[in-house]
Amino acid sequence: MSENIGSDNLHEDLLLYSPEHVLEQSQHASEHLGYKILQFYIEVDGTLAKAPTLRTATFYLSPSGGTLRDEELNIVLYSAKYDLYKGIGKQS
Repeated sequence: MSENIGSDNLHEDLLLYSPEHVLEQSQHASEHLGYKILQFYIEVDGTLAKAPTLRTATFYLSPSGGTLRDEELNIVLYSAKYDLYKGIGKQS
């Protein structure tokens, strides 16, 4: 978790959680052990914020399952929309 002060507007927008921002960040995110490393604003209790805050945290996206996890690898949410490999290898 870190404090986020003085970010430019474009960067601030990407730190605000939305499905589109997950996908946008994942396109350029660094990877570790198969997870895409993302950053989002969080509330004091550690949940994803609905508006910009002074706190950000690291989240991990599993691109082969569509699961977003927090810094302790707890599942925050799942969406097939985040499964970047869905349909690959599927037989028609």
